[in-house]
Amino acid sequence: MPTMIFVNLPVTDLERAKAFYSALGFGINQQFTDDKAACIVISDTIFAMIVTKPYFETFSPKTIADTSTSVAAINALSRDSKEEVDAIADKALTSGGLQTNEPQDLGFMYSRSFQDPDGNMWEAMWMDPGHVE
Repeated sequence: MPTMIFVNLPVTDLERAKAFYSALGFGINQQFTDDKAACIVISDTIFAMIVTKPYFETFSPKTIADTSTSVAAINALSRDSKEEVDAIADKALTSGGLQTNEPQDLGFMYSRSFQDPDGNMWEAMWMDPGHVE
């Protein structure tokens, strides 16, 4: 079985968060979804567990980061082209997300960053495969 990643993200409004991630084109695995959390399917091996803050607080004795003033992580997702980077970032911005930084175009790499309605940060990026070789 391939290694999978499950990124757990605290959210204040589960239905709003589900609508946001669905608008980005991601699915929801109903088997792992209830009134406290939802499993967002990003790919066959990447998932975001969006979790209500009260339930998220049971996961750790640490305080949940205030994403309106600080960042705990930036979750980066590769895309197959610059156009796909723009497409997902544009969907994020029209679905309640906020732009985090200006787009970066380094020629061989292109990225755009945004945050979901709860301030969780994401970056979509494309890298020229020829440059990596």
